[in-house]
Amino acid sequence: MQVHQFSVSYVQEQDRILVRINTTAGEELRVWFTRRLMLPLWPNLNKAVADQLQREKGAQGNVKSPLAHADDLTRQMMADFDRQESLGKFDFKTPYNARPSLLPLGEDPLVVTQVSMTPIGKGSLRLNFEEKLPGQQAPRAFQVTLALQTLHGLVHLLEQSLGRSGWLPDAAPAASTPAATSPPDRPRYLN
Repeated sequence: MQVHQFSVSYVQEQDRILVRINTTAGEELRVWFTRRLMLPLWPNLNKAVADQLQREKGAQGNVKSPLAHADDLTRQMMADFDRQESLGKFDFKTPYNARPSLLPLGEDPLVVTQVSMTPIGKGSLRLNFEEKLPGQQAPRAFQVTLALQTLHGLVHLLEQSLGRSGWLPDAAPAASTPAATSPPDRPRYLN
């Protein structure tokens, strides 16, 4: 599956983050991220991105770069720097195409209960999303493989939605403003 666009938005009424993924084949995959899932996932996702950056850029030919021997804080700082550099290449202005021709998971978004991350060669990361709910006969699931640059875009959009949610203690200032004075929450897009 080839990702074409992401839309990530915090839905206050549901107290969840809705992630919509459009593929180049015209499919749309919808998932809900709950607070219970995101709080432990967020630091692990950021660590996985830093680790992928180290794998991709840490070895240069036969000589290892300083990044290959860097500590966790240095690797995270380098990942943040690489993310900022990558974000300049993304199109966040083109509206998300909300009319997919296919919904392989159905109308209802998958309520993610488990995420697994597997490093793939050349800096890519495979994310496997699963929904295992009580009374459900078979779990719903899908996986997507994202290149490091696309992963940076997704992490950026998730970070913005986390800031709006107020779930993190050191959330962005937008999360601390009163709801009555804040502008309507609009989804951000990644093409």
